[in-house]
Amino acid sequence: MFNHFRKEIDWGGRKLVLETGKIARQADGAVLARYGETIVLCTVVGARSAKPGQDFFPLTVNYQEKSFAAGKIPGGFFRREGRPSEAETLISRLIDRPIRPLFPDGFRNEVQVIATVLSHDLENDPDIVALVGCSAALTLSGIPFFGPVGAARVGYKDGQYLLNPTAEQRTISELELVVAGTSDGVLMVESEAKELPEDVMLGAVTFGHDAFQPVIQAIIELAERAAKDPWPLPEPSAEERKLAERVDALARASLAAAYREPQKQVRQDAVAAAKKAAAEGLAAEGLEADKAKALFKELEADIVRNAILDTGLRIDGRDTRTVRPIIAEVGVLPRAHGSALFTRGETQALCVATLGTGQDEQIVDALAGEYREHFMLHYNFPPYSVGETGRMGSPGRREVGHGKLAWRAIHPLLPAKEVFPYTLRVVSEITESNGSSSMATVCGSSLALMDAGVPLTRPVAGIAMGLIKEDRGFAVLSDILGDEDHLGDMDFKVAGTEKGVTSLQMDIKITSITPEIMQVALAQARDGRMHILGEMAKAITGARSDVAATAPRITIINVPKDKIREVIGTGGKVIREIVEQTGTKIDIEDDGTIKIAATDQSQAQQAIDWIRGIVAEPEIGVIYTGKVVKTADFGAFVNFLGSRDGLVHISELAQGRVAKTSDVVNVGDAVKVKVIGFDERGKVKLSMRVVDQATGEDISDKVGPKGGRRERDREGGDPAEAPQPTV
Repeated sequence: MFNHFRKEIDWGGRKLVLETGKIARQADGAVLARYGETIVLCTVVGARSAKPGQDFFPLTVNYQEKSFAAGKIPGGFFRREGRPSEAETLISRLIDRPIRPLFPDGFRNEVQVIATVLSHDLENDPDIVALVGCSAALTLSGIPFFGPVGAARVGYKDGQYLLNPTAEQRTISELELVVAGTSDGVLMVESEAKELPEDVMLGAVTFGHDAFQPVIQAIIELAERAAKDPWPLPEPSAEERKLAERVDALARASLAAAYREPQKQVRQDAVAAAKKAAAEGLAAEGLEADKAKALFKELEADIVRNAILDTGLRIDGRDTRTVRPIIAEVGVLPRAHGSALFTRGETQALCVATLGTGQDEQIVDALAGEYREHFMLHYNFPPYSVGETGRMGSPGRREVGHGKLAWRAIHPLLPAKEVFPYTLRVVSEITESNGSSSMATVCGSSLALMDAGVPLTRPVAGIAMGLIKEDRGFAVLSDILGDEDHLGDMDFKVAGTEKGVTSLQMDIKITSITPEIMQVALAQARDGRMHILGEMAKAITGARSDVAATAPRITIINVPKDKIREVIGTGGKVIREIVEQTGTKIDIEDDGTIKIAATDQSQAQQAIDWIRGIVAEPEIGVIYTGKVVKTADFGAFVNFLGSRDGLVHISELAQGRVAKTSDVVNVGDAVKVKVIGFDERGKVKLSMRVVDQATGEDISDKVGPKGGRRERDREGGDPAEAPQPTV
């Protein structure tokens, strides 16, 4: 019944198994990929023809995690999986980026790739398994695809690279790098690093590329047995070839002139006018101008790329290494905890840092378990930033991806939570964009955090590198423009400090690049990063010595773990009362650490005193302030040290005989009491008569036996001659 094929290899000390022919047989390609006990079902379906008039390649990649894969039931009201999480969105992009360049030019059929996590062993992350499985499914499907693609995760510890580190190994690794590519070269890199030098980063990419070659070979061997017949490659018709010739003839000169205009808006208007004139010419000749959109882009790419290789000058007149003019400003928003405006050429990011408490941490319900995140970085790209109208809504894949890239760049430099116990949120509003707004976000976020008083280890900067590669040579471009990104072969983003790289992301639009090109790009990126850090230092060189006046101050105290229950109170009654009465925010951890946050230090001190009063043990001979909570014939009960009560016997209420307790105190009275002992049950015995209620002074040496008082001769006379107490 099943035409089942299986390929198994040993990879990184664990078995990688690829199976097909048993599940999802109606898909064009379906592979069950297994690594350890992590299993991902990867399917591919392609439309047999392109939609009429379609001028782009409609590829969609959807990665989805099922809660049952980790033995969990989804949270929420509906108890089923809902919209994609941030992790699912990021992994969908991770799969899309290396496979998209490997479809042939001119292929316009819709293709959908779906990766579904069926089992997660909490040791081997599903992302690499999903990427390998999707590559295998595409290779088997018959859909035109110049793969297969391999992928690997690389860690680094004690000078050694780690292949596909386990979850435990990843916690101690200095590097988190994912690399994907073909047998010829690298297509995609995504990483976070702890200020590693460029040669270590390049070595990690090379190590990963070498490590996934057996995976590519395994996919090829599986395809030799199980692949479907290949679809025919699209061939341009005679009409399409004629259209391309006429587009070149009508538009080349005017487009070349437009791309010599250095200002973006003026250049865009000139390009639009050139295209419009050419389209009118095509229509006049009876040709379908609507089919020329892709041809215009090819012509633009040819003009821009060859101009750079021929002259060494770029669209805006710069050489290949020069960074656009930079203006860095901090403290631009008076009520924000930290803010910065970073402008580089025609790209601008307004970054705002906000300091919060533990209650503001993000709770992430991940497949591997729930955890809390105390650093968030959110990137927004409104349409006005590129002078356009557009839809405003929830963040898309691009916004999520750019925000995570900047997060990775900043994260390794953040202070330990124990040192700086704040929850941090940075928002980057892109107010202008012409190339590398994600790297402007890195620079602006670093500035805003330092302006907020966050003690970053060192400032962080980022730069985007581009590539023009032809048979006659290549050129690496520093600080690329938007047009150079669209028309070039590489988008290579490098972020880091003066000491080393903290994040690296690379996307290749050609089949692969060589280690030589990567080495040149990394070296050139370092020079650009050093220049940008120097410009940022003109605004601020390090974190401010204190947080803003509008930010909460967090004070940390520690209490015995067995006292936590008393601080919280039954049903949280005590802690709620403290918060309401003092106006503070209070976080209590299981180890007895208590964090008190308040914008007014007097409020914080009030809460601290209250909590310390709750957990403190009464000491004999110490005077406390308390409140009468109950009276009886035999005395009064006084609440002191937070929730602790003690008895003031009627004989200890005052000097002299007391007939009724209510003659001295009533419920609600504030009194000063001294601990004079404990009864056989451990209950506290208190006294008011030995304490001056006005000053709180201990006057026990001036008081005689219960019921009287003796005065000392302050001039040095004999105490025996002092008046005797009345009984």
